[in-house]
Amino acid sequence: MINEFRKFIMRGNVLDLAVGIIIGAAFTTIVNSLVNDIISPIIGLITGGLDFSNVKIVLREAGADPTANPEVAIGIGLFINALINFLIVAFVLFLIIRAYNSAVERFRKEPEPGEPVKKVCPYCSTDIPTAATRCPNCTSQLQGQPASD
Repeated sequence: MINEFRKFIMRGNVLDLAVGIIIGAAFTTIVNSLVNDIISPIIGLITGGLDFSNVKIVLREAGADPTANPEVAIGIGLFINALINFLIVAFVLFLIIRAYNSAVERFRKEPEPGEPVKKVCPYCSTDIPTAATRCPNCTSQLQGQPASD
């Protein structure tokens, strides 16, 4: 059982997953800082400091002693804040991934196909230069080419 566990841990995909999780956690910190420190203040300025955190539906008011009989409420505002935060984070990630993909695509462009430099010998099916008139492998005269004896 210990050997099986060691083989499982040492497989490449487990190590890749661990690295991905660690990098993902670090990236989450960066994205959250971008959202909380840069984008959210701008949105707050645009909306006039609108804050939904205090919006709630009270099901039962707090009693005279709030510790013994606390308020029961549905925190719709907190849910709206979490939803807005999620949408902002998702949009920022979309922009980052879109920029990354377009940068990668510029480097991965394949060259335009030009004239073929090889053809297949119809007799022995090996690759030969396009300009060849005779196959170097089977020495067959290629069709459409004048004999060069």
